[in-house]
Amino acid sequence: MSNLQPIKGNSKDQPGLRYPTNGKTIYHRPLNRSKASELSGASFAYLFSEMVGYASKKIESIQDLEKRLNVQGHPIGLKLLDLLLYREPPRSQTRPLNIITLLHFIKINVWQHLFGRAADGLEKSSDPSKPDEYMIIDNEPLVNRYISVPKDMSQLNCAAYVAGIIEGVCDGSAFPARVTAHSVGKQEEGEMWPGRTVFLVKFAPEVMEREGYLGKG
Repeated sequence: MSNLQPIKGNSKDQPGLRYPTNGKTIYHRPLNRSKASELSGASFAYLFSEMVGYASKKIESIQDLEKRLNVQGHPIGLKLLDLLLYREPPRSQTRPLNIITLLHFIKINVWQHLFGRAADGLEKSSDPSKPDEYMIIDNEPLVNRYISVPKDMSQLNCAAYVAGIIEGVCDGSAFPARVTAHSVGKQEEGEMWPGRTVFLVKFAPEVMEREGYLGKG
């Protein structure tokens, strides 16, 4: 103990968090330091299959399983929103201010970060009685690629986990919404996208009311 040297200077001048000279912190580093900064497909398949197996214990219906997957994804969306905004340049480091900006942020930024590409489509409901519904389309969700669904659970769509992430991003942006995943691909021979999934985003009434005021302004 006698070999320890006392710290020189005022303790207030020794901050606990030090920033590197290039201005980038650990939040700017990819979790995987490979050249392409991508997670191993085998690792993801194993981890996600274990998550689905854990969520499928003691369920009463397919809806219960999808609800659990949604709940698992929700906190990821909240944290991912903060991370992506933090990585934006200071001038553009603001949360989306309207529905269209938010949905384009999810379609491009969120999808690019999670899956390495943008989502395949973004549409608004054509039903005039449902102006609060929007659809994000993914022709081949990564989370469904490694999942074998039993015949008695053919209606199951494990992309409910991604729906939870989308819901978390919406809630974190102060645009509360209910997001569900729906399989629309046809299980027929020659079908180009049999696993096509639509993420139905239904915004809360207060969001639509606020959107109306912004439109008037």
